[in-house]
Amino acid sequence: MFDRIIIAVDGSAEAKHAARRGIDLAKVVDASVDVLHVVPRKSLRLTQTADEQSRVRDRGEDVLSEIEELASDRDYPITTTLSEGKPAARISEYAADQNADLMAIGRQGMTGLGKRLLGGVTEQVLHQSDVPVFVIPDGDRVSGEITEYGRMLILTDGSENAEEVTQYGAAIAQPYDSDVHVLNVVDLQAAGGAFNAGGLEKEFIERLDTQGQEAVDRVVTEIEDTRSDFNILTAVERTNSFEGAAAGICEYVDNNQINLVVMGSHGRSNLRRQLLGSVASTVLRTVDVPVLIAKRSA
Repeated sequence: MFDRIIIAVDGSAEAKHAARRGIDLAKVVDASVDVLHVVPRKSLRLTQTADEQSRVRDRGEDVLSEIEELASDRDYPITTTLSEGKPAARISEYAADQNADLMAIGRQGMTGLGKRLLGGVTEQVLHQSDVPVFVIPDGDRVSGEITEYGRMLILTDGSENAEEVTQYGAAIAQPYDSDVHVLNVVDLQAAGGAFNAGGLEKEFIERLDTQGQEAVDRVVTEIEDTRSDFNILTAVERTNSFEGAAAGICEYVDNNQINLVVMGSHGRSNLRRQLLGSVASTVLRTVDVPVLIAKRSA
C-alpha cells in the first residue's frame, strides 16, 4: 500500500517535525522516502546576481541536509531532491512523477500564516494532488520519540469517497496494532436545512442514525476483510452545531484521545467542483493530530 513516501520540507520547524513523523511511518510500513525541497522561482527572480541565486540554492541544500541528519539519527535511509518552481505545483507533479503512494507535509510551516489558518502551499497541494496527503501539525499529541498511532479514527458519511479511504487507515493500523475507531456524525443542522425552524421529526432523526450505522458497518466489514482481529470501536454521534459535522468529529477526537484521523477530501454534501470539502478543511484546521486526506480515485 505505502511503498514510496514523499516528504515536502521548507526549512521550518513544523516541516522538520512533519519529516520526523513521515520517516517514522515509512520505517514501520517499510516504504522508501524521498525528501523534496522546492526553491520558489520567485525567490530566484528577485535575486540580482548569480552568486545570490547560488546562495538561495545552497540554503535549499542546507534544508535537505538537516533532514538527512534527522533520518540518520533514526537509522533510516532516505534520498533528497532539490527542485525549482511553484512549490505546490512542483510538489504535486513530483509526487505523481515518482508514483508516490503518500505525501507528508506540515500544516503550518508551509503556509507562513497562523496555526489555525490552513493555506498557502499545504492547502494548494491538497487541492492539486491525487496522491493521499498526510498533514502533520506542529506539537501533535502523538507521544514518544518514536511515533505511535494507538488510537486511529476513520471517518465515514456513507459516501463512496469516505469508504475508499478505509484501505489507507487499515494499512497504517495493521503494523501499529491500532485501536480503530469508526465514526459517522449525523449533522442535524444540515439535515434540517437553512430554513427549518420547527425541528426534526423523531422518526427522521432515527432514520439518519440508521443510515449512519449502516455506513459505519460497511467500513467495519472492509477493515475486517483486511484483518479480522482489529480492535474496532464504532460510534454514530449527533451534532446540532452550526459548525456542522466537523464539530462532532473534533469533539470525538478530543474525548477519545485519537492520535490519527483518516478521512476523504469530499463527502456527500460537497460538490466535485469544490477544491476541498468543508468538513475536511475544518477538521484539518482544528484538530491537533495528524490527518490523512485521500481523494476519490478516478
